[in-house]
Amino acid sequence: MSDPATAPKPSFWELPEVPRALPFAAFLLIGSFAGAATEASAYWVYVLKTFVGAALLWHFRPRLAELRWAVSWEAVVVGVLIAALWIGLDGRIPALGTLYDTIGSRFTGKPVEAPKPEAPWNPLAFFKDNAPLGYAILVVRVVGRSFVVPMVEELFYRSFFHRFIASQDFLGLPIGLWNLRAFAITSVAFGLAHPGQWVQGIVCGAAYQFLVIRHKRLGDSITAHAITNALCSAYAIAAGKWEFT
Repeated sequence: MSDPATAPKPSFWELPEVPRALPFAAFLLIGSFAGAATEASAYWVYVLKTFVGAALLWHFRPRLAELRWAVSWEAVVVGVLIAALWIGLDGRIPALGTLYDTIGSRFTGKPVEAPKPEAPWNPLAFFKDNAPLGYAILVVRVVGRSFVVPMVEELFYRSFFHRFIASQDFLGLPIGLWNLRAFAITSVAFGLAHPGQWVQGIVCGAAYQFLVIRHKRLGDSITAHAITNALCSAYAIAAGKWEFT
């Protein structure tokens, strides 16, 4: 019988953190280059990170037993309610950057500068001279947000991060673990990752985590996340509120 103390350490690629965190890290890294070179790069970078994220999920799928979609009435309700909250609170709560500047002005006495308006992500307008390309990128955006993003983010936050906070040996913990500290940190982290909608993000993170804890599986949170994003995208296209894409 081999001694665990002398057993060879797994390589980096064999670590259980890699298939759960690498797609998310790749998404963030590639996304950080959006708009860096040209305005058009904001669109091409999104296409690239969507395909890279999907490819990594497909590559690691044999090691991700928890990555299975599941449908429940709670997942549908949570998905719809979070979409309504996300849209309904938009513009009603200051973004984190605005709050930071406001608090800083209390100490420095300098007036808060109004944030520079950013052009909304609208491929139909940007590629108006090439409508087929604009629609193709829009399809990639909607499909990416509705299918790829939910799997990438739920895998990272709910499968890996939540359990890792409770124990570094996270695979030894059940997927539906209830741990108050992990629940709070994961929910806040999810909110901070959406600085423009940080309140909605915290509520959203808590709601998705509730689904995982209730059903002891990841699939319901993936489904709820997909419904939320799909509804936000549908609203953005129908109402011309492209910031929700």
